Amino acid sequence: MASLRVTTPFDRIAEMPALDRVAAAARNTVSRILVDRRLKDALHGVWLGHPLHPALAQLTLGSFVSAAALDATGGQSRASSRLIAIGAVAALPTVAAGWADYAEAHEEQQRLGVVHAALNGAGFAGFLSVLVLRARGAAGAARVVSVAAGAVAGLAAAVGGDLAYRRALGANHAEQVPHVGPADWQSLGPLADLPVGKPVRRQAGGVPVVVVRAGDGGEDGDGVHVLSDTCPHLAAPISDGTLDGAGEAATLTCPWHGSVFRVADGTVVHGPATSPLPCFDTRIVSGTVEAKVREFAGVPAS
Repeated sequence: MASLRVTTPFDRIAEMPALDRVAAAARNTVSRILVDRRLKDALHGVWLGHPLHPALAQLTLGSFVSAAALDATGGQSRASSRLIAIGAVAALPTVAAGWADYAEAHEEQQRLGVVHAALNGAGFAGFLSVLVLRARGAAGAARVVSVAAGAVAGLAAAVGGDLAYRRALGANHAEQVPHVGPADWQSLGPLADLPVGKPVRRQAGGVPVVVVRAGDGGEDGDGVHVLSDTCPHLAAPISDGTLDGAGEAATLTCPWHGSVFRVADGTVVHGPATSPLPCFDTRIVSGTVEAKVREFAGVPAS
C-alpha cells in the first residue's frame, strides 16, 4: 500500500542515519561544556517562559538578510557592514542557545539540527568574509559574497522552521491540555488506591494525568495534586519520572530529559522545558479523587 506521507527534503535529512555520528559527537560536546544548570536554564529560556533561541535568531537572521538585501539592490555598503556587525554579535548568544536546545532534542531533530548548524556556520563565515573583502577594497566581490551568504542563511532558517513547526522542537507539547481536558469533575479512583509519595498515571476524560498524593488529603483535595502527564518539552510521560521533596517543595522530574516541575503548581524549576506543566483542580468525594481542568484567571475552560 502506498504511503500517504508527504515527504519533504527535510524529511529525507531527518531519516538519514549517516548523520548520527556527527549528531552524537555534537551532542556530547555540548553536554560536556554546558554543565552549569543555571546557565542551561538561561539558554533554554526558562526565565522567559518560552525558548530563547528563536527570539535571538530573529535579530541575527534579520540583520544578515537585511545586509544581503541591501547589497543585492545596490544599497550603501556602510549600512550593510553595520548590519553584518550587528548580526555577528547577536550570533554568539543565538548559537549558544541553539546548541543548548539541540543537546536535549530527539534523534530526528538532531540530524536536522547539525545541518541547520552547518548552514548557519557557512552563512556566518560568508558574512565575515564580506567585512574582510570590504576592508581590502574589493567592494564588488563583497556584494556578491553577501548575497550568497544571505541565501545560505535563508536556507538555514528554512531548516530551523522545519525543526520548530514540523518537528516541534521548542514547542509546548502540553499546550492543548487546558483546552481539551474535562471542564467537569472526573473520577480518578479511590484515594486509598494512591500510594503516598509516588506519581501514578490516571485518565481525566480523554487526557492522561499524573496524580501525586503528598498526604492524606481532605475533602477539598489538599495533599493530592493532579497535573498533565505530558511533559511540555517533548511529551514524555511525567508519571514515569521521579518525585523529590515533600509539601510545597515537592518536584517531579521528567524521565526523558530531566525537566523539573513544582508539584504544587506545575512551575518549571529546571529546563529544558520552558512551559509549565498544566494543573488540575482536585477534590475528594466519599473517598474518591476527582479532578477537572484548572481555569485560567478570567478565562473559563473550553
